[in-house]
Amino acid sequence: MRDDLGHPMTSSHRPRRVVSLVPSLTEAIAASASDVLVGATEWCTHPAGLDVPRFGGTKNPDVDGILAAAPDLVVANEEENKPEHVADLRAAGMDVWVTDIRTVEQALASLARLLDVLDAPERGWLDDAAAAWSAIPEVPRAERRTALVPIWRRPWMALGRDTYAGDVLARLGVDNVLADADERYPRVDLTRIVGDVDLVVLPDEPYRFTADDGPEAFAPLPCALVSGRHLTWYGPAMVDAPRLLADAINAADGAADGDAADPSSTAPPAG
Repeated sequence: MRDDLGHPMTSSHRPRRVVSLVPSLTEAIAASASDVLVGATEWCTHPAGLDVPRFGGTKNPDVDGILAAAPDLVVANEEENKPEHVADLRAAGMDVWVTDIRTVEQALASLARLLDVLDAPERGWLDDAAAAWSAIPEVPRAERRTALVPIWRRPWMALGRDTYAGDVLARLGVDNVLADADERYPRVDLTRIVGDVDLVVLPDEPYRFTADDGPEAFAPLPCALVSGRHLTWYGPAMVDAPRLLADAINAADGAADGDAADPSSTAPPAG
């Protein structure tokens, strides 16, 4: 078996002790093969009440602690985790399975392969996720919207090219205005972008945008406050993601339509 980057596993046996360094994959493993999970990061918040040892964060894992726990397999992600930590674990003789996910299709295929490696007995949620995403009709060009998707402020940063979240939104009829950017998460100058978009999508992670922190910078553009977990996590969150994200986007559009009917509600862009 080879991981998403083509690196082979050294063992042919089903892993019995797994440490996950990716919150979304931790949730997936807990839902499908909870008996093998023996460690996660401090950021692994799902499922609620997960009772396993914590080994630092995604960007600063406790490599020595992981080695001391003697797992059969460490699960990582090409984007979430640093290559030097993967290299250190492999140099110490550890099997590391690295996922590389940029689209919904890649997520479904990658997750299926990971569950195969774990010989996971419970994978009904993966079938449900595939069904949920396959049921979405293609949005006609005339009905598509263009959006800016900030992920941080001070400085402002946003989704750029080649991201899983960008593909998620595109399937819902929302095209990322920075999809052709040179970087995956570029810094942005709002004064040069907000005039080119129909909508702003504000997730609650990694920066926690709220009704009082974020939308004021884009008035009078409609702002959809969405769950970062459903926008960016590949795993069980994919089951409800199409419905919840579409509801949030439609609600923002509906609120904007109501404001447009009320002249007193308009204001110049904040920049």
